[in-house]
Amino acid sequence: MVAVDVRLHHKFERGVLYNVWGYRGPTLGAKRRGDYRVAVLGGSAAFGFAVRYEESMPALLEERIRQEQPSVRVVNLAFNSQGAYAFIPTMEDYAYLRADAVVLYENYNDLLSGPSQPTHEVFRRESPVFRLTGYLPLFNIVAREKASVLLYGDTRAVYAAQHAQTVFTPGAARKTSAAILRSAAAIGESLDRQFDRVVSQPAAPATTPNASGCDGTWRAYCELVYGAIRWARGHHMQVLVATPPYLLGDRIREANIVQQREIADMIRRDFATDADVRYVNLGETLDLADPSLSFDRMHLTFEGNARIAAALAGPMLDLRTSHYN
Repeated sequence: MVAVDVRLHHKFERGVLYNVWGYRGPTLGAKRRGDYRVAVLGGSAAFGFAVRYEESMPALLEERIRQEQPSVRVVNLAFNSQGAYAFIPTMEDYAYLRADAVVLYENYNDLLSGPSQPTHEVFRRESPVFRLTGYLPLFNIVAREKASVLLYGDTRAVYAAQHAQTVFTPGAARKTSAAILRSAAAIGESLDRQFDRVVSQPAAPATTPNASGCDGTWRAYCELVYGAIRWARGHHMQVLVATPPYLLGDRIREANIVQQREIADMIRRDFATDADVRYVNLGETLDLADPSLSFDRMHLTFEGNARIAAALAGPMLDLRTSHYN
């Protein structure tokens, strides 16, 4: 079984899955003197859902930055369905990589979960093998998804608990432009329905004082981001909090803007004097309705990821410069 699992890793890790240690792309060796490592955390938007590793945002960010600073490495620690709750567990699990900076690039999953209940998904820690050894098996995922496709024609049967949520399919990234427009419209409508359900639930009231000062509609999410920044700074890592492109649809877009405004306010209020904490808003960087940039109104194509990487390269290079000053 171990031999089969290792072979599966070699087959899929350069494609759309992860390597033996549970992150995307080639495994990093020992950190050398002068190396500057950046860890990208988040959900499927950061992971690069349905695109190959080299087409994901973190890989393109590394490629762009290394044109000016060859000593920079960017490691993709994101995973599908994870939200801000997973930031600290992920940093804990990969502390051995000795990242100098982290990019916190996630708000979609917590937005779609609603203000009262941020998602608590931490995929890697569901594996006892990973918790014990740091090795993340791949065989069970590949086997169950292939079995589902054989029996039902898709993978939705594997994830029964998510039936009430919008279902994204990797195959959408390979459709023609016309098919992309049709499927993206359907996904957009599904996102609207999902969001309508979650916003009908009242936000958790502010019952106790909190160090973050977060007290808006998205308090729970804001506190998770605050906690992740504090954890990273306590472990001598620089932090770049980045807002992904705003989702489409009037209600969900407005909620997305309000959610990220609360994050921006928290960072200005609590980290104004810390030059190693930065915030960049990429909400208006691109239009998710453009099929050349996004194939499902959330996840990006190669061109879409390249644009986000280009927008992040400058702030990351500024952080690296301040790291050595």
